[in-house]
Amino acid sequence: MAEHDQVVREELKALVRGGNAHMSFDDAIAQFPLEYANTRPPHVPYTPWHLLEHLRIAQWDILEFIRNPQHVSPPWPDGYWPARAAQADQVAWNKTVEGFRADLQALIELTSDQTLDLYTPLPHGDGQTIVRELQLVADHNAYHIGEFAILRQIMGTWRNHENS
Repeated sequence: MAEHDQVVREELKALVRGGNAHMSFDDAIAQFPLEYANTRPPHVPYTPWHLLEHLRIAQWDILEFIRNPQHVSPPWPDGYWPARAAQADQVAWNKTVEGFRADLQALIELTSDQTLDLYTPLPHGDGQTIVRELQLVADHNAYHIGEFAILRQIMGTWRNHENS
């Protein structure tokens, strides 16, 4: 059973990290021109930075739910998005990107922690397991990272990127 558990842990880390069938976060944001961070693409109610901040908030919430029994999630849906009028400068952009990366790394490290049971429901939840939460974060990230990549295509912000 321990060997199977290790295989599952490695697969979960790969899934959360991104890649394989999904674009990674770092590939999606590579060389993104900051002057477009606050631009709303046609027919889209949010900006590229809003979308990345949504990713950061949702991933952070899932991480905190796993590791902190007293964590209170933001109200849905407004608490998972920045205010519609909010804009990012270089500092805010960097805070979003670095926060996402730090929480992603924490999730990967959590997955490696052999003392954590990935399969038993979390005592402070209503049936959620760590496996389920890791799959949720990977699914949510893949969806919105793909969306971010499509926004880049629509906005013409790839600039000599192989996916343009």
